[in-house]
Amino acid sequence: MRNEVAIFLLSVQFLTRLPVPASDLYSPERLNATPRYYPLVGGLLGAMIAATFWGLSLVLPTSLALVLTMAIGLLLTGAFHEDGLADTFDGIGGGRDRNTALTIMKDSRLGTYGTAALVMALALKFASLIALPDLWVIVALISGQCLSRLSSVLVIATSRYARAEGKAKPVAETLSGFSLMVVILTGIVTVTAAAFFLPLSSIGVGLVGATAGHIGMRLLFERKLGGYTGDTLGAVQQASEIGFYLGLVAWLS
Repeated sequence: MRNEVAIFLLSVQFLTRLPVPASDLYSPERLNATPRYYPLVGGLLGAMIAATFWGLSLVLPTSLALVLTMAIGLLLTGAFHEDGLADTFDGIGGGRDRNTALTIMKDSRLGTYGTAALVMALALKFASLIALPDLWVIVALISGQCLSRLSSVLVIATSRYARAEGKAKPVAETLSGFSLMVVILTGIVTVTAAAFFLPLSSIGVGLVGATAGHIGMRLLFERKLGGYTGDTLGAVQQASEIGFYLGLVAWLS
């Protein structure tokens, strides 16, 4: 149990900017096992963001509360996945071939393709969430943050790492059956909990949207890169999150 707690805390440290005392937690084995808790960390982040939205919506117009909530969400994660999305589009859009694309993606500077993708992603999140009732926004934020990180872990489980070296390579080689079981169980619990507040059919449509985002993003980068990188995991997370929100909006419409 102590080892699992350490792995979870390392997951929090990796995915967020939340202060985690990890001086005695790190080991390569623990770090490589962190993906099993990515969906759980996403759900906890979603709960914090949803609580922020609820509190702000009590004193501010919904649109302003939502913008501030999104800003706080970016602060909590350090725009970790958004950065991956931007780098992915810069690489895929500007790279003539696989090697050029991978080189561009390692460049810390933000290009035209990445900027456009980032602006569109933030706009789609806001437009879809503002179209939902407040209770739906709260449930969507929690569920979407969790399920979209599950989507990223599925890429690790079903694809291969595109670089010869990189931070995600050891994780790609050591993702275990137990980790997959934890990830899937977390997703099932999240969907079950959401069904207490929203119609099950609406969640189903949301999952269809998340799946479409997952598949669409993978089709975009896997053909050129021949696999995934850490940046593309962020891109899949963003596409799946947006797809989930759009699915909920589609069901209401």
